Amino acid sequence: MSKLQWTVLGCGSSSGTPAIGCECATCRSDDARNRRTRCSAYVRIGDAGVLIDTSPDLRQQALREGIRRVDAVLYTHPHADHLNGIDDLRAFCYVKKGPVTLYGNAFTLDNIRRRFDYALAPPSPVWDKPVLHTELVSAPLNINGVTVTPIPLQHGAWPCLGWRIGDVAWLTDVSDIPESSLPLLAGLDTLFLDCLRPEPYPSHLHLAASLEWAQRLAARQTFLIHMTHQLEYQALSAQCPPGVAVAYDGLQLTF
Repeated sequence: MSKLQWTVLGCGSSSGTPAIGCECATCRSDDARNRRTRCSAYVRIGDAGVLIDTSPDLRQQALREGIRRVDAVLYTHPHADHLNGIDDLRAFCYVKKGPVTLYGNAFTLDNIRRRFDYALAPPSPVWDKPVLHTELVSAPLNINGVTVTPIPLQHGAWPCLGWRIGDVAWLTDVSDIPESSLPLLAGLDTLFLDCLRPEPYPSHLHLAASLEWAQRLAARQTFLIHMTHQLEYQALSAQCPPGVAVAYDGLQLTF
């Protein structure tokens, strides 16, 4: 099996942290782990580079982490903080003079086709636009010998996807995990799990719900992601039980 190298590109919510105009302790913190770009991840599967979502901070994230290759994007849903960096995929298409494949459910891919139709055209001689192919998924994929499984989730009223790559799962922007998806999450080594804020929210897990799901899914290690500035790294870490930790931008794990 190909080695998996995970990088948390961003673990922030749609506003990022620091939030514009905010003077709270988290936004003024000198701890780099409180500086959160919008939520996404990069996974190296052998020689293939795979993104989970294209946040508006993609260019900044890719430069920070030295990412030069993207072959595919696994989309969770089409909210702006997870999709609107799609135009920055043109840099990766230009570097390799080849397309990037986008995987998602029908809800997300239909949104991409409506809003970013220019990115789905054949390449020009100068590769001045993204060159993207869409692939509807409803069953596991195989990338370099590793099973990549879409996990149906609920994000408020929207049907979204989590993604399991080998024994690691990324579940962002989730308000409920259907019973039918639970078998797809059995036996996890590592889980990245939505944790928006301390108080309940209609379309996300809040802290208490995240900790309950972490216990139920029973991964060896759970990392909390998609956090607002209401959650300060050190204070939140102190509330986490054994086996649960707070993610931060730039966190890297190898499996």
